[in-house]
Amino acid sequence: MKYDAIIVGAGHNGLVAACYLARAGRKVLVLERRYIVGGACVTEEPFPGFKVSTAAYVNSLFRPEIIRDLRLRDYGFELIERSPASFSPTLDGRYLMLGRGTDADAREIAKFSEKDARAYPLYEQMLERVASVIEPTLIKSPPNVAKPGLADLYKLASLGRSTTKLGSALGEAVEVLTGAARPILDRWFESEQLKGTLATDAIIGAFAAPSMPGTAYVLFHHVMGETNGKRGVWAYVKGGMGGLTQALARAARDLGVDVRTDADVVKITTRDGAVEGVALRNGDESEARAVASNADCNVTFTQLLDPATLPDDFVAAINRIDYSSASLKINAAVSSLPNFLAMPGTQPGPQHHGTVHLCPSADFIERAFDDAKYGAPSKEPVVECQFPSSLDSTLAPPGKHVMSMFVQYAPYHLKEGSWDDAAKDAFADRCFDIVERYAPGFKSSVLARQVLSPVDIERTFNLTGGNIFQGSMSLHQLFMFRPVPGFAGYRTPVKGLYLCGAAAHPGGGVMGAAGWNAAREMLKQ
Repeated sequence: MKYDAIIVGAGHNGLVAACYLARAGRKVLVLERRYIVGGACVTEEPFPGFKVSTAAYVNSLFRPEIIRDLRLRDYGFELIERSPASFSPTLDGRYLMLGRGTDADAREIAKFSEKDARAYPLYEQMLERVASVIEPTLIKSPPNVAKPGLADLYKLASLGRSTTKLGSALGEAVEVLTGAARPILDRWFESEQLKGTLATDAIIGAFAAPSMPGTAYVLFHHVMGETNGKRGVWAYVKGGMGGLTQALARAARDLGVDVRTDADVVKITTRDGAVEGVALRNGDESEARAVASNADCNVTFTQLLDPATLPDDFVAAINRIDYSSASLKINAAVSSLPNFLAMPGTQPGPQHHGTVHLCPSADFIERAFDDAKYGAPSKEPVVECQFPSSLDSTLAPPGKHVMSMFVQYAPYHLKEGSWDDAAKDAFADRCFDIVERYAPGFKSSVLARQVLSPVDIERTFNLTGGNIFQGSMSLHQLFMFRPVPGFAGYRTPVKGLYLCGAAAHPGGGVMGAAGWNAAREMLKQ
């Protein structure tokens, strides 16, 4: 059967692209190699009765315009606000709780430093200033800086005009976009507990320590997103993260999109430099005038296409993309919520609602990275935990809960050994030992666990190197340079072939912007 467009991969960006194409009257086919739509944004049941957000686990960045345009709330999409946003206990019995409003945050920070309590609102205002320039670029196609036309020059000029609004704050904006997180945090704050909590935002998904350039970029992400119209508020998706992609799939089908699972694309077929369609592992073929790949560049251009059919300089640039990863995900079923020494109680409370940061300082993160940079899992990992069932009772049987644990650093390439079951279990035990220090009895509450190393993440979700962003988010791989200079506008050297996933601008995170932007470019053709 012939289609106007075929989307390779039913991750959230692929489904968004499909919906917008179908709204414009195009006949669209979406092909997903797994048994379930959603890519890395899924809800699964690895343990009977427990619904787990297998990979992605919180939401804030998903574009509100897409929620509105596609009427996702009518299809069951619901956000559950987290308040507080974070809970950082200390081993001496204190804690830092953030994300309950300016006054409440100031009181919490003052427990550790009066000076930091005064500085924190100013720090957030600084991030807001940077976001005011950056956020509008998320839903725009970047200019072609390699061979700029008039439209590209206009985009560059428009960006230049936006930056002038920053005035004297331009310098701090440049530092946030290009520099290291640690010098910024050290300049603003003195409390190690506050700096440790904030520094974890700078390393999520990155193979980097907060002292390394590029880590400051993600610090302002928390002020760009929103939940139910409230800026900077992060949320759980009711029913797990798959609640978003299932809503997208229902919307797509109502728009006439043909969505197929267990449909493994093994080749994007071309003729005379233009796409013809795709071929599946089972031998089926489908034709289309346009194909959009939701896979990363390594998968798209070296596995689904023959690199020999692409320009040599383009292939060389694609091969330079950094997929370094050191993130490991643990999902668990527990018989009760942890009883933290700093805030006792196993009934759902504020200490369980947000992200639990078990990171006493920025130095702690640096030492954890020191192990990873030499090819070893961190002896003392940086552990973040979430207990979404404390706010969403649909995820677990009565009285029981699910835990999501995102951990740094677990390098994809190990100097010794491999990520076999023994290595995964040993590292997971190390992580659970850390939780046990803060909440004695935690380990005895664990009923079952699922450990996803970077190798498992690569294998399960087709993410090269286990990189959750489809390529690192450093400056040379962002905006007009993503995925490579000259091809930041979702088009590729193959006529009719587009990128619609996180490999393209604006990169990783559950935003939907890449799919939306790609669909807009496809409709121009």
